[in-house]
Amino acid sequence: MAKVIMLQGTMSNVGKSFLTAGLCRIFMQDGYACAPFKSQNMALNSYITEDGSEIGRAQAMQAEAAGIRPSVLMNPVLLKPTTDVGSQVIVNGRVRGNMTASEYFRYRKNLIPEIMTAYQKLASQNDIIVIEGAGSPAELNLNRDDIVNMGLAKLVKSPVLLIGDIDRGGVFAQLLGTLNLLEPEEHALVKGMIVNQFRGDRKLFSDGVKILEEKSGIPVLGVVPYINIDIEDEDSLSHKLNQNIVHNLIDIAVIHLPRISNFTDFDVFSQYEGVSVRYVRKYTELGNPDLIIIPGTKSTISDMHWLRESGMETAVKKCVSRGIPLFGICGGYQMLGESVSDPDCTENGGTIAGMSLLSGKTVFSGEKQQIQVSGNFNQISGFWEFLSGAEFSGYEIHLGRTGQPEQPLTTCGGAYSGTVAGCYVHGIFDSADVSGRIIRELYTRKGVVYHGQVIDRRTYKAQQFDLLADTVRCSLDMKRIYQILQEGL
Repeated sequence: MAKVIMLQGTMSNVGKSFLTAGLCRIFMQDGYACAPFKSQNMALNSYITEDGSEIGRAQAMQAEAAGIRPSVLMNPVLLKPTTDVGSQVIVNGRVRGNMTASEYFRYRKNLIPEIMTAYQKLASQNDIIVIEGAGSPAELNLNRDDIVNMGLAKLVKSPVLLIGDIDRGGVFAQLLGTLNLLEPEEHALVKGMIVNQFRGDRKLFSDGVKILEEKSGIPVLGVVPYINIDIEDEDSLSHKLNQNIVHNLIDIAVIHLPRISNFTDFDVFSQYEGVSVRYVRKYTELGNPDLIIIPGTKSTISDMHWLRESGMETAVKKCVSRGIPLFGICGGYQMLGESVSDPDCTENGGTIAGMSLLSGKTVFSGEKQQIQVSGNFNQISGFWEFLSGAEFSGYEIHLGRTGQPEQPLTTCGGAYSGTVAGCYVHGIFDSADVSGRIIRELYTRKGVVYHGQVIDRRTYKAQQFDLLADTVRCSLDMKRIYQILQEGL
């Protein structure tokens, strides 16, 4: 049975996902079979495994860092918000139903046997399991029947490392306050603290380390610097969605839908020289980009209403009328069609007219399409001709079925008309063959030749994982972490 260690945070977005990936990479580099585990994840960014199971994108990323294939065992429970008070509940990779927050809160303890079955099977296959918690373990109103933080740590008998984010301020209150709110048996599980996202000379925080250790009686295992790496984020807290991007030569605008999902589809473009990717919330921010992308969404009809009522639809159509290319992925592809209907209320129900930029009507049904795919772009005429024959691989994850288009875009479906195109394939741009052709074409439209590198996304991510691991290894007391692993509880 595997040794186990768990990373918990003082709040959301303190770096648990990245540090979990960093440790997974380190253990893999050191010759161990290692796997990530998160019992319950809440995110709109998801991934489809080889067997068609849906898991959180962060666990897929962490599995890549560990050098293994993503598995549903790594994330047995996934919550995908559909409204402000409810989520689609996915258990063992399959939809179990939609629940309000209060319904799920009452139901979640019933998931413990399935969580434990997944964990034990994963632990039997590996030397080390790195568990990621969720949010904070000190949410006192939510801790009853906890299955993702201290509740899980007790179930699997895992030592805990507590992470605080100094970049957001108040790291002493974060760490010491969290520890102070834990029950004595929970406090005893915490074997070390990590200060994350430090900017500047770490020697200047040496007194801070002493204060934390003296007041808590728990060792600080390291101060990790702010790391400028390009690794997929898992949810809407991602800095990529909020940062102000300076326009480069090539400006790619992604429409920031209220329930945007799988925005990691577009990370690949940021690795190209002279290319900026920005997320647009207001029609006044759209400007005159070189490419517009409408991404996936967890609520197509609701976000289509927003697109229309916010004025974004009109702004996008004006851009298209000027010859600016537009590409839709999954829910974004559905919006480009003639209509979207949800007769069985699989999301929120109702029918809405689409943007009518592509042919085809979408009708939702209860059966969710979850499959990995690979294929080629068809022989295309017109604007998108430069993509003809390009190879890709990715995955589909959607409820709706769209009618047969007049002009199929790829061997996996999709459609195109003029400068508008769309399909259901997440990850279609990760192929260097596809993203490279798009960037070269956008450069050519500017009257410039692209001379930069075209890097395969997998190769690029491997380089980023190694950079992350190098920084984490140099920043943490790995000897002590291995000792905590060995001693267990």
